[in-house]
Amino acid sequence: MNPTSPASLEAINSKVMRRLLPFLLLMYVLAFLDRANIGFAQKALQHDTGLSNAAFAFGAGVFFIGYALFEVPSNLLLHRVGARLWMCRIMVTWGLVSASMCLAHTANAFYALRFLLGVAEAGFFPGVIYYLTHWFAQSARARAVGVFYFGAPLAFIFGSPLSGLLLDLHGAAGLAGWQWLFLIEGSMAAAVGVWAFWYLDNRPEDARWLDGAERAALREALDQDVRTASAHAPRNLLAALIDRRVLALSAIYLLIQMSVYGVIFYLPQQVAALMGTTVGLRVGLVAALPWLCALAVTWSVPRRADRSGGHRRWAVALLVLAGLGICASGLTHSPLFALAALCCAASGFIAAQPLFWTFPTRYLTGAAAAGSIALINSLGGLGGFIAPSLRTAAEHAFASTSAGLLLLGAASLLAALLIGTLFRRDTAPAAQTMTPLIHRAR
Repeated sequence: MNPTSPASLEAINSKVMRRLLPFLLLMYVLAFLDRANIGFAQKALQHDTGLSNAAFAFGAGVFFIGYALFEVPSNLLLHRVGARLWMCRIMVTWGLVSASMCLAHTANAFYALRFLLGVAEAGFFPGVIYYLTHWFAQSARARAVGVFYFGAPLAFIFGSPLSGLLLDLHGAAGLAGWQWLFLIEGSMAAAVGVWAFWYLDNRPEDARWLDGAERAALREALDQDVRTASAHAPRNLLAALIDRRVLALSAIYLLIQMSVYGVIFYLPQQVAALMGTTVGLRVGLVAALPWLCALAVTWSVPRRADRSGGHRRWAVALLVLAGLGICASGLTHSPLFALAALCCAASGFIAAQPLFWTFPTRYLTGAAAAGSIALINSLGGLGGFIAPSLRTAAEHAFASTSAGLLLLGAASLLAALLIGTLFRRDTAPAAQTMTPLIHRAR
């Protein structure tokens, strides 16, 4: 069999997925858990420290300021020194900072540690997206990123009961439950970071678990992607960072992240209110249900999109589903219907994101790809800073908890509209699919 034939390349892709994706998935589960576990700690943390709702919202969001400021430099360093060393550094430092959240007894300490957590984690997510471009050709990339995105739902499927259980340790060894939560989950991330240094390979050429023919076939497929992209790519890093397409994608990603984190940070409390109880193991188990649904959708849709080339159509449909689900969860008085709406919301905004990342990686390569992917993620990630405060402000302005959710749902619907209008078709390279609106803006 020709080593570069589609059949053999598919076998190589499967082998690479089996080797890399479970470990990258574990890393993402811990990353997502460490940034979102304050949703579980919220009430206990506020009770013990006296944090107001506004102070909590600011602290939850300030993570993304540190994250955004250091995202691009971090990814450029990863491009220079390799994922093996840099992912180890990221995970160890963020794990230590996350564990230190058990010392956040004042508002200022809470703000400072959340900011430092963002600085420490900066570059992790775009680093993995960039890293995957060194291992998977465009024809398999949505599937690979889709499996990586399992980290978000898995963080809640397993992390929600774990976080609830840790909160129930309140008083053990003289520590509050929220302190145990931060201490244990942060320490887990640091330990996996040390493991990453010994497990990851920077590029296929370094992979001893691939034979020579497999390395050559994979290299040829990746080089073909580079040759295709180079005709449409920005000339250098600076050109990429100010590219209209990159900035448009950043705006879309900001809207998506507003929906994601505006829901995630408050999901445990929303589920607790639906159940008429406080956050603990029972709430953690129920809060895992939306993420089980998201897991199933994220498994199936990117595969369908890779086979059909319908990334744009699926992304629009999923973001519409997310927007309607978020809105419906705030409007219904039925706990069962609200939970079903949250399942739709989580499925939509999680499964849409692997499809979104196929757009910039179609035409970005090298340092331009590393910097631009980081810029899109960092500017988009500011949605995580905006969303909690915007949701709180809307709830106060309209004296209704539904107002904040309607605003977040509208953000997801706007993201769907922009993807549908800025991309004319699915299968052409991203550089050729943007509408004349963006080209006229140059």
